[in-house]
Amino acid sequence: MMSILEFYQKFKKREISPVEVTKEYLRKIEKKDKDIGAFITLSKKLAIKQAEIAEKRFKEEENPPLLCGIPCAIKDNILVEGIKCTAGSLILENYIASFDATAIKKLKKEGAVILGKTNMDEFAMGSSTENSAFFPTKNPLSKDRVPGGSSGGSAAAVAADFCQFALGSDTGGSIRQPASFCGIVGFKPTYGRVSRFGLIAMASSLDQIGPLTKTVEDAEIVFKVIEGKDENDSTTIKASFSPFSPVSLSKLKIGLPKEYFVEGIQKEVKESIEEAIKKLEKNGAHFENISLPHTKYALPVYYLIMSSEVSSNLARYDGICYGRSILEEKGEEFKKDFFEVISSTRAKFLGREVKRRILLGTFALSAGYFDKYYLLALKIRNLIKQDFDKAFKKVDIILTPTSPTLPFKLGERISDPIKMYLADIYTVSANLAGLPALSLPCKKIKKLPVGLQIIGNFLEDEKVLSVAKEIEKILKET
Repeated sequence: MMSILEFYQKFKKREISPVEVTKEYLRKIEKKDKDIGAFITLSKKLAIKQAEIAEKRFKEEENPPLLCGIPCAIKDNILVEGIKCTAGSLILENYIASFDATAIKKLKKEGAVILGKTNMDEFAMGSSTENSAFFPTKNPLSKDRVPGGSSGGSAAAVAADFCQFALGSDTGGSIRQPASFCGIVGFKPTYGRVSRFGLIAMASSLDQIGPLTKTVEDAEIVFKVIEGKDENDSTTIKASFSPFSPVSLSKLKIGLPKEYFVEGIQKEVKESIEEAIKKLEKNGAHFENISLPHTKYALPVYYLIMSSEVSSNLARYDGICYGRSILEEKGEEFKKDFFEVISSTRAKFLGREVKRRILLGTFALSAGYFDKYYLLALKIRNLIKQDFDKAFKKVDIILTPTSPTLPFKLGERISDPIKMYLADIYTVSANLAGLPALSLPCKKIKKLPVGLQIIGNFLEDEKVLSVAKEIEKILKET
């Protein structure tokens, strides 16, 4: 598998053309994706048109942008003008995006080629991509296993070499966990570094768009393009990309939080991470044991805050103002009953997990329970953030497993939501604190990958990427 830079150099030397590469990727997807289910929609006409424009740019411009002609895939909750955007839900099954998300505008300006939209858990609610309203996605490395979620389609597309990179969204680990399960790199930037304008909202204070790639360097290239202040998103931060000089691990202190290495982590995962730590120590890395004491509350706090925001954000899908409606099928029967239209629309077109989270969030926000649940969760969220603030006074970065388990089997957890939620136990804290975090592969256990997570301080995305590049190099060499 070639990197973005390798593709770029071959385009410049005219050894291969963007049109040839795009057509080859599309052929590969049509031939092999039936067994994986990475894509919901292929955008063939758009992809060919973009490839032709990219090819022209390589002929006319001396140095086109690095992503020019590079084939990519987009999670199906990020709007691409003129292309279906379902968010993995029946209620948006026929929705055609009327504008581009800010991240997509930036990719198009660079000349990237958008091959299609990838499968996902409905409205990004899930950790396995089995909650898609259309079909589950399989892990390309072992087709009886899940690819993780909710960006499982994007992760599977990159791992299967159906595209060079993909965009996903990460609310509680939905980029990093599938990256870990599919043996690729997944990067969640600092909250606010990438605009959420044009991302179908799940939980607005937690959601963040980021890249899934084959190498850390590729993730850095994509991040550099999509990050930046956006007048359409008031939560974006003015902090333009500033390359971090190559880092020597011997000059860094790396924190190992004791709360991430306790009972519950799968033996093979723990041993793989410990083996990686020893390799890094041999190459000069300095590790320090630290504590993030409020980690034990992170998962319940996350699910309370997230579900409360889900309850608010999904209120618009009512069959009257927004989304698909029961009136399409039973117009006369429901015309006179406003509330029946809403309840019947949601009952028919929203999935079980989405309904579960709406109900949980509505309960947490209801009179008499707001202070007891939601407000308390916000207070503990602040304590989790303070834990990280204290830790980063002692260490430069924090290293943890990405997931407590290897990729689990299809169907193994779908009927047990608590077990499914536990798949995010090591990733949700970074979202609650708004910190940059990256997952990269560190080992395979019988073809099943183990992901290593690097968490950085607020706005230190470039440092995380620089450290990750060095760690990736060491783990590949040894």
